[in-house]
Amino acid sequence: MHRTGRGFTLIELLVVLAIIATLLTLAVPRYFQHVERSKEAVLRENLATVRNAIDQYHADTGAWPASLEVLVEKRYLRRLPTDPITETSDSWQIVPPPDADTTGIYDLHSGADGTALDGSAYAEW
Repeated sequence: MHRTGRGFTLIELLVVLAIIATLLTLAVPRYFQHVERSKEAVLRENLATVRNAIDQYHADTGAWPASLEVLVEKRYLRRLPTDPITETSDSWQIVPPPDADTTGIYDLHSGADGTALDGSAYAEW
């Protein structure tokens, strides 16, 4: 009794795996680039939101907030946003007011090392 095989041969499986590997080498780098772009977009939005809250606090009180937590306590922010590059909320770099007589938070930048896809440093944003 002769039995005919109905499965795949080793060559067929290797060809399919080679095709899948080729497709993955094209798709995976683009996926990671899109993930990086989305993190950068979130960082820009978080910076804009916190800067807006700082400006609103200053407009309402006439003083700069003493800390970022004050913005949360006074309900200018629901919570302190996370820096998506460092994945923490305590890596923000605080910029004091340009006037040496006043204290508080005038601006903030990302505390992330490295550069964005456009070549600019995260710390400059």
